[in-house]
Amino acid sequence: MNLKVMTVLAGAPVGGAETFFTSLSTAFLQAGFDVRSVLKANSGREMALDHSGIGYATAPFSAPLDWTTSGVIRRNAAKFQPDVILAFAGRAARFVPRGAYKTVGRLGGYYNLRNFRRCDHLICNSPSVLRHVIEKGWPARRSTLIPNFPSIAEARGADRADLATPDSAPLAVALGRLHRNKGIDLLIRAASSIPELFIWIAGEGPERANLEQLSRELGISDRVRFLGWRSDRAALYAAADLCVYPSREEPFGNVVVEAWSCGTPLVTTATAGPSWLTRNNEDALVVPVENVEALTIAIRSLLTSRELRERLVLAGKRRVADEFSQAAIVERYADTFRMLIS
Repeated sequence: MNLKVMTVLAGAPVGGAETFFTSLSTAFLQAGFDVRSVLKANSGREMALDHSGIGYATAPFSAPLDWTTSGVIRRNAAKFQPDVILAFAGRAARFVPRGAYKTVGRLGGYYNLRNFRRCDHLICNSPSVLRHVIEKGWPARRSTLIPNFPSIAEARGADRADLATPDSAPLAVALGRLHRNKGIDLLIRAASSIPELFIWIAGEGPERANLEQLSRELGISDRVRFLGWRSDRAALYAAADLCVYPSREEPFGNVVVEAWSCGTPLVTTATAGPSWLTRNNEDALVVPVENVEALTIAIRSLLTSRELRERLVLAGKRRVADEFSQAAIVERYADTFRMLIS
């Protein structure tokens, strides 16, 4: 059975969920699905869809008085005749009208379920998100756990000289939205106790000015590079000696599976998603949340032990191959879609 799937996204200008939208839409096409998308205008995502050969339409996805977006989705659905509409997060799901298709909401966070009231089924990317929807009253039989795959390909390392970073210096990379929940301030504080360590911070968000100020106050701004949002994540992973993911709250953690896929040793915190994904001291070093001392010790452990780095990398790559490959995750989506439309 050839599945016809329409993917729908409102989305912020940048973000992990927004990046995964184009990756998953492309993966569906590569798996033989017929795919069309409706999304809020965004030149980067539109370029990615064009490159993949996925037809799309744009809509405003504005609130509260938006009489346009639902009409755009309805007209495109009438022409495309999808089996399933997959809505990324609540803002998109709110605009999907009922029709002769199954509507599936995809959740990567602890969203308000009122936005998903028109959905026939929910797909949650971690056990903590699945627990959230069931505890809020969503029927367990109408929800499925499907994690993300690492939407990244291996690449040559970025040139350190371009970012004024010595080739001989130990380098940690941190990726994510610059929000307090991501805990980048904890990494900066840890780096103040590791005088040889350089940090690349790839992301944008409301905390950027505060993080830049913190690095100046701690006297390490000469070793901290704020890169903004980057599309060359694989090159950043490859250039670094380790990846640090110090979140205070993390429902899933794309950075975990990306670091594994790229072969970059990982230090992360015991938030919901990474705690589920990782096995401490086997495929990552996992430290308590909000514990700068433990984070510092873990970073030093990786910097001083080649054997530990190699062991974590080997185990992480094995985890991706065995549990989080693109083919395996897409097949789980296909099984869910077929179950719904049968």
